[in-house]
Amino acid sequence: MKQPLDGIRVLDISQVMAGPFCCMLLGDMGADVIKVEPPETGDSTRHSMGFRLKGSDSPGFLALNRNKRSITLDLKSEEGRETLYALVKTADVLVENARPGVSGRLGMDYETLRAINPRLVYASISGFGQTGPWAQRPGFDLIAQAVSGVLSSNGFPGMEPAKNSIAVADLGAAMFASYAILSAIIGRQTSGEGQYIDASLFEAALALSIWETTELWGTGRSPVPIGSANRMSAPYQAVAASDGWFVIGSANQGLWLKLIKVLGVEHLQDDERYATNAARVVNRVALIDDLAPTFATRTREEWIEALLAAGVPAAPILDYGQAVESEQAVARDMVQMVPHPIEGEFRSLGFPVKLSGTPQQVRRPPPLLNEHEDEILKELAEKGLLNPARRAAE
Repeated sequence: MKQPLDGIRVLDISQVMAGPFCCMLLGDMGADVIKVEPPETGDSTRHSMGFRLKGSDSPGFLALNRNKRSITLDLKSEEGRETLYALVKTADVLVENARPGVSGRLGMDYETLRAINPRLVYASISGFGQTGPWAQRPGFDLIAQAVSGVLSSNGFPGMEPAKNSIAVADLGAAMFASYAILSAIIGRQTSGEGQYIDASLFEAALALSIWETTELWGTGRSPVPIGSANRMSAPYQAVAASDGWFVIGSANQGLWLKLIKVLGVEHLQDDERYATNAARVVNRVALIDDLAPTFATRTREEWIEALLAAGVPAAPILDYGQAVESEQAVARDMVQMVPHPIEGEFRSLGFPVKLSGTPQQVRRPPPLLNEHEDEILKELAEKGLLNPARRAAE
């Protein structure tokens, strides 16, 4: 079945998470993604994480690199650059995540490659972007969470800073870069030219901080940690039943009125501290204290059933093992078994969006290091872009 990005070739010259995840998203939509890796070692993620399945590639690498082909190139050598330039002539997109300046030293900066292929869409993903006083700082998800404000607003007051366990900066930068790439491809249809995309972990984490910056500018105070609560609605957080925690989502006045009816505490609406959502947000701690004795009278399952029946959002708190095996995850195909030449098959997260006419497919397992060298070089030779005799002599 034809995919939305059939015919689009992407060169993935990136490692670890943000770049590989961006390119995997494009590959899931049908792009021909060629992962260009350093000889011998490959992507450093192949060797990360403290556990393995059957083969030498880590589960982290397997999770980020389906629907790709692999070739190794020494970009510090003349031969490696020659092959890269041949690939660039065939490519629509290139994604790299080196520190600013490194691509230029390797002869693969945008201006150099643009001269080879003016239609190339070139995306750089870095810690802090290509400009500004922090541009040369090393960038990791934890660092971006720290300097973007994310770390300061997680957890509970008085506790040590709490990182968001999901790599919001890395994954956010990947998603922002992917939508910029698609936008540039669409724009190229009119202009006939590619363009340069500058994405960063810092800006991704900051851009996702919608509620936090709204609170900052609305109150003049930097947001403090509030645990599971919501900054714009209350009560909208985890609460304790007689047998443990669950979550409620009373996100507006209508849901608040339904909630207190189910709880049998309608009198709280007459308390000026709780009469409006704005008042409840200000008095969130006191509100939860007042509701706690009532929640403690029944089990999580009993409360969730009663609240859902009344139209109030509520849910159990599942761990990841429970989440991936939930009936909803199963119904939505959010876990797939991916065939692999070494692993046999392994579990992978499914596609988070569904396309009705061109559904995504796992066309290729994550590649073994340099697995597709011969077929990629053969393609270049057939196009007259690479001297097969010279390559054979390397």
